[in-house]
Amino acid sequence: MPSPASLSPAQAAARLEEFTVIDVRAPGEYAAGHVPGALNIPLDKLPDALPALKSASARGSLLVVCASGVRSTRACEILAGADIEAVTLTGGTSAWEGDGRGLDRPEGARTTWAMERQVRLAAGSLVVAGLLAGIRFPAARWLSAGVGTGLVYSALSNTCGMAAVLSKLPHNRAPRSTGDLDATLEELQR
Repeated sequence: MPSPASLSPAQAAARLEEFTVIDVRAPGEYAAGHVPGALNIPLDKLPDALPALKSASARGSLLVVCASGVRSTRACEILAGADIEAVTLTGGTSAWEGDGRGLDRPEGARTTWAMERQVRLAAGSLVVAGLLAGIRFPAARWLSAGVGTGLVYSALSNTCGMAAVLSKLPHNRAPRSTGDLDATLEELQR
């Protein structure tokens, strides 16, 4: 499957009014700051949102955003499989903000680490724990081997099981004031 079309932050900003912007990060990441006007549909909820996204794409173009461009690229592939055209923001919200463009932050929203940073912390901690425990219990080194294997698989498949698990933690959920998926889907079908 060919890579989805992508736009740089400057290209996307110049055409932002043309797009329905979909942010596929975890709700907590979205609440910490998102491209202006973006609606949050976490990547793991994307299959449930396909009918609403199909409806929105019939009215205009979709721009899919995440923190770095990895999840939004995967989301565009899922959308393409459902005959929904979408483009991704190259470099995600990190590039958007790095290009000097502002992010919307709901009032009172707490700041959470980007999912990639959370994965690095969790994976690194598990590797170190496995190695340290392996001094006393040699079989514990298998924990480090398992995490390393998971990271290799993650890179090869361009998926991340650890991110899927971490996205379920309470600090990665959006506060009630930022809305919920049902309200977002309803808005997309208007």
